Amino acid sequence: MYELLGTSTTTVIAVLATLREFNPAIMKINHPSPNVIQPVLSSKQNNSLKHQISNTNHIRLQAFAYPLIFALKQNCMSDTLIFEKQDAVAIIKLNRPNVFNSFNREMALALQSKLDELSIDETVRAIVITGMGKAFCAGQDLSEVVAPDGPNMQTILSEHYNPIIRRIRNTPKPIIAAINGVAAGAGANIALACDIVLAAENATFIQAFSKIGLIPDSAGTFFLPRLVGFQKASALAMTGEKLSANDAEKIGMIYKAIPEANFMEEVLKLAHDMAAMPTYALGLIKATLNQSLTNNLDEQLALEEFNQIKAGSSADFNEGVAAFIEKRKPTFTGK
Repeated sequence: MYELLGTSTTTVIAVLATLREFNPAIMKINHPSPNVIQPVLSSKQNNSLKHQISNTNHIRLQAFAYPLIFALKQNCMSDTLIFEKQDAVAIIKLNRPNVFNSFNREMALALQSKLDELSIDETVRAIVITGMGKAFCAGQDLSEVVAPDGPNMQTILSEHYNPIIRRIRNTPKPIIAAINGVAAGAGANIALACDIVLAAENATFIQAFSKIGLIPDSAGTFFLPRLVGFQKASALAMTGEKLSANDAEKIGMIYKAIPEANFMEEVLKLAHDMAAMPTYALGLIKATLNQSLTNNLDEQLALEEFNQIKAGSSADFNEGVAAFIEKRKPTFTGK
């Protein structure tokens, strides 16, 4: 794990710009202003920065689950994920099908890293998360939990799942969960944290935690009662009842159940449609909805006013109005 403690913004940018070449699966940033880090540096600058970074004493490197040298040698994304880009749509596929795409540390940290990358990639305007094989995600890989050198519960939550949920909610782009099969435990709750959940009709959702003596995590106790109501959420969490995609749609837990035969076609159609929309406004909608979960009425009205002024000052708004008046199709840029 990399910890950048009390470093200047310049140093952090330098470190991130260089480490980006290695796709560090075990990087952790602890910095007072992570939102200012958007490095776009040339190869020449990176080479220069490598020498500076190697000599700085502001960086503490600690090897945790994986050797540092392994992370530095990674020139591509972890094979626990498959990444594809179609125009402005990014598609992330969880890729551990032999264990129903259950999370281990490598996959959790790789997903965090990929979401960080896509969050600031201006060529990406919508994101899809789905699974390879027959499952979306079966939650935590329990074989890792019981391994003698495996991460403990606190590590799994504080370093794996909680950061994933925060990234999903804080990424200013629409994220679609495409549930292609079973979504259980943390897998189900990661899906529910996404902006839009589409599920194949053969997919199922299970709050499996109580079956092994645990409580729902990965924001399950936050989003589930807000989606389906307290009583239904309580029952699903305590009984671990399996819910079909059609039933999940009926109770408002997901947006839509889609026939399996044309599932990914419909998912990608929606993703491309959203990528062509005024995504700056979509990001503001997301941020405003996030606050609505905890704001009172007056606070939310004030936030709506603030964000509506921002939206009304955008190039996308000007383009939308001009296209409406000129009776043509708008071309939005996300700005």
